[in-house]
Order: sequence, then C-alpha cells, then structure tokens
Amino acid sequence: MKKYIIIALMSVFVISCKSKAVAVQSSNTAEVVTKKDNKAIEKHYENKLDFSTLYIKAAAKYADEKQSQNVTAEIRIEKDKQILISVRFLGITMAKALITPTTVSYYEKINSTYYEGDFSSLSKWLGTELDYTKVQNLLVGEAFDDLREGKYTQTIVENLFRLEDEKDQNIKKAFYLDPEKYLVQKEEISQPAENRKLEINYFDAKTFSQGTIPTAITINAVQPKGTTNINLNYNNISFNEELSFPYSVPSGYKKVLIK
Repeated sequence: MKKYIIIALMSVFVISCKSKAVAVQSSNTAEVVTKKDNKAIEKHYENKLDFSTLYIKAAAKYADEKQSQNVTAEIRIEKDKQILISVRFLGITMAKALITPTTVSYYEKINSTYYEGDFSSLSKWLGTELDYTKVQNLLVGEAFDDLREGKYTQTIVENLFRLEDEKDQNIKKAFYLDPEKYLVQKEEISQPAENRKLEINYFDAKTFSQGTIPTAITINAVQPKGTTNINLNYNNISFNEELSFPYSVPSGYKKVLIK
C-alpha cells in the first residue's frame, strides 16, 4: 500500500499541517535572539555528525485523510554510501527501501510490487528535488540543502534564525536554526503555484560522542491530492557498528512505475 512505500522511502516524510511550536533543543535556555549572526551557517556545520555507520530503530505513525497506521522502522546508514529502511507492522516486514547515491529501490508486501530507478521520478512524484544526500541529511537532522552553496536572507522568527533562499522564486525554501547550537529546528520547501508544501520539524536532540542528532522528526507534506502525515521517534540509536544491508525483491513481485 502507498503508506508503506512512503515510509520506506523517506522513513518519515510528513505530519499534519498543524504548525508546532519549535523549541530550542538544549537543556539550557538560549538567550533571546536580538540581531543577525553572519556566521550562523558556518556554525551550523560545526555540528556535523562524525560517523561511519548509524543504526536507528524508530516508531513511526502514518496518517493521511483516509487512514492512519502505527509501524516500526529500522534505518541503517553507511555514511554517504547507502541507506536501508525496513518498515514492519506487528513484526512482519511490510516494505524495504535501499537508497544509494545513484539508485532508489523498494518493495512492498501488500500489493507485491517493487520499484527500481533513480531520483528523478521520485523527485517529480514528491514535488521537490531529492537526492541521496538530502535523504541522509533529513534523517540525521542536518540542513536539507547545503547552506554553504546558497544565498540567504536572514531574519529572526520566534527566536530562531530564519534563512530564506533567494535563488528561486518558484520554489521557496526556508531553514530555521536555534541561536545556541545552530541546529536545524525546522525546514520549509514550497511551490505555491502548485499548492505543494513540505515542512520538516526536529525535536528532542541528544548529544553523543559523534555529535548531536534529533530523536523526533515530523514532516508535513501537502499536495494537490491531499495531506500525508508521519511522525518518527527514534527509540534506539547506535554508531559505528558493523552493519549488513540485506535487500532482495521477493520472487513474483511486479515492477511499478512512479509518475
């Protein structure tokens, strides 16, 4: 079913359109932001996670306008090389996705279907440009885009640094950083003319020797056909273990196209 495909591909790519209050992810209260910080982007990248592999076990809740479902998601990342996402319901594997810098593959059990391709069709389907690095960044709480390569207008919104992309008027992007550790708190990507919007919120950051990572992510995806919602809560996180990435499409499954 579609919900398992989306969870498997993004592991999380959405939650309802309600705006949530964004809290600074720290045990200490940050000082109120009163002025811009010209080094905000540079300071954001000082938080970059240093790891070779990452294992995450998470609880995921999917909801759209017709149904909702609670599942578990297992996420395995070999940094900059591959991501394997397994989605289970009542202990049964319902879907798997294997993502590499050049390919996206998944299969789902309900309809016995699978997909193999690159990011172009998936990007068109989601309504925003997607690649391996962006998926990896989303899962570990780093800015969706490389902020060092863009030009941004900085303002203060709700005590956060808001960086708005100036490059493309058709696709609006904004990134919100906290004023203490410069972690990403929220990201917004929208195409107003096409009634599309993607909002990603990060909560409950935890610090490890490898760096800081959010343990709760919500994403709001609004498209002309409706809203899709997912909450992801990381229950177990471990770094630099030896991981396997087993993926094979069961026999008898039918290949599908994403349009």
